[in-house]
Amino acid sequence: MRATASNSATWLGEWPLPVALAILIAGWLSKHAFAANGAGNSAVAIAFAGFFIGALLAAILATRHAEHLAERFGEPYGTLMLTLSAISLEIATVVTVMLHNADNPAFGRDTMFSVVMIVLNGIIGTALLVGGLRHHEQTYNLRGAKAFLSLLIPLATLALIWPDFTVTTGEGTLSLVQKLFLLVMSLLLYAAFMVIQTRTHTSFFIAEGEAMEQVPAHPESSHHWAFHAVLLVVYLVLVVLLAKLFALPLETGVTRLGMPVALAGFAVAILVLAPEGIAAIRAARFNQMQRAMNIGLGTALSTIALTVPAVLLIDLFLGRTAVLGLSAANMMMLVLTFGVSILTLGSGRTNAMQGLVHLLLFFAYIVLLFSP
Repeated sequence: MRATASNSATWLGEWPLPVALAILIAGWLSKHAFAANGAGNSAVAIAFAGFFIGALLAAILATRHAEHLAERFGEPYGTLMLTLSAISLEIATVVTVMLHNADNPAFGRDTMFSVVMIVLNGIIGTALLVGGLRHHEQTYNLRGAKAFLSLLIPLATLALIWPDFTVTTGEGTLSLVQKLFLLVMSLLLYAAFMVIQTRTHTSFFIAEGEAMEQVPAHPESSHHWAFHAVLLVVYLVLVVLLAKLFALPLETGVTRLGMPVALAGFAVAILVLAPEGIAAIRAARFNQMQRAMNIGLGTALSTIALTVPAVLLIDLFLGRTAVLGLSAANMMMLVLTFGVSILTLGSGRTNAMQGLVHLLLFFAYIVLLFSP
């Protein structure tokens, strides 16, 4: 009887799954209607709200299962599962949109830049602020943060700034030799980092005394880890699929309102990053700043190290010329973000003021979306 009651309670807690699936099925069956130019404003608004709610519910549940895995396996393996699962689906989304949107050669660049700005300034800034307001000062392993930044900064610079200064091809693009070099080095360096994070230097990504000081975000689960892993993947897939549908009414609404085209990609990036964002902010709230750092910095690094090769492979095999170089204003924002990150994440201790500084840069990025 107890087992039956426990199973019933478990599946009652998964009520967002059938809701999100119903929204997804209804959306796929009717997407041509609300995506058409003749669709009424009310239909576009309903589709917009429905897809956003469905994706957000799936993101929240994905976060819950990721946190169970993180608590079961410990750092850095638990949060690494969330990061790699979400990034692999993000790459699939970017590749799909690129294949169907050949007229926008800068889509890959815009996506990578948006993710880096949202993660480093929006997610980490909010986590630092939330954690600082509740716990005043929090600690994390400084060696792990330095390891993330030491790889993220050069890879992002080579991917998003280097193309603006090369002269072999047009501005913002790379030659064949440069593409192959960046593709191979991104994959090799990320593979080496995975070995360091999971094998040789795991102590870099674990806070001292973490197990004694921190309280689990959820009660201990009675289910096997495979149960949470399967549902994590299911919810992450739902987030990406609903985010792709969400882009259709969003794009239509943006066009009708005369909003910047980049706003559509920004909104989709917010939804795709929702699982990592929610997990990082919750971790900071429960005084688990190490986990928040692993999620935030790990997501930014994975985006650059894995999305760049995907974009370059499409570029090479389909004969397209991807524009990777940022504009001068966005280049300044990226450099400023890295400089501030080195300062704020260079002591091993965090406070609310640091979060406010990162959020300032995040809002400045949003201003650039509307007023380049």
